[in-house]
Amino acid sequence: MELVIDGITKKFEEKVIFDEASFRFEKGKIYGLLGRNGAGKTTLFNCISRNISIDSGEIYLEDDGQKNLHYDNTAIGFVYTTPHLPGFMTAYEFVRFFVDINRDKIKEVQRTEDYLLSVGIEKEDHHRLLKDFSHGMQNKVQMLVSLMIQPPVLLLDEPLTSFDVVAAHEMKEMIIRMKSESVVIFSTHILQLAQDLCDEVVLLHHGKLRGVPAERIHDQDFEEEVVQLLTDREELLDESIS
Repeated sequence: MELVIDGITKKFEEKVIFDEASFRFEKGKIYGLLGRNGAGKTTLFNCISRNISIDSGEIYLEDDGQKNLHYDNTAIGFVYTTPHLPGFMTAYEFVRFFVDINRDKIKEVQRTEDYLLSVGIEKEDHHRLLKDFSHGMQNKVQMLVSLMIQPPVLLLDEPLTSFDVVAAHEMKEMIIRMKSESVVIFSTHILQLAQDLCDEVVLLHHGKLRGVPAERIHDQDFEEEVVQLLTDREELLDESIS
């Protein structure tokens, strides 16, 4: 299965975000999406998840040569930088509710408390209101429910930035397990995280999506190379990646 970005264009008034951008993301790989502030990484995620429409081009899922332009938005798991959770519910209530409405999409339903414990939410916090959770704890719950249903596409917008060292390690392990069932794409400014976790790196620059050859990710001068690529003019960028 692949997520295909095919010649998409998107403008906000006179600002061009995507200029006939194209890329194919494959299941079984973790992609790091890198770009400068304002390049459109979050906008791309919102277009994939159908929260924002594109002006032209196509975004679709392809499986065994079958093109699915009308995928349901539940096919996309989207973990936002800022958690989107119902603050009036407890962590336990929210996870139990999520399981109830998605039971047919969860391969192995576990006890609610086991789900919460699996991401480091301790028992004494299970019945606390989500609005009283720290940003990091809210992100754990948000990540948990996205991973529970193993969607075909998992989008992670600046993940792990609010986690402590232990929680970040636990989340990395969960993300790695997810790639066997999903296309996993995460945006990040942390190059070390991209090197640790990614099979491929994709640059969003000058409205285009361009892949960095996988063998370069672990080069000693990878950071310097990416910085250079993201400051190059468009014509120089094409030459340096080819």
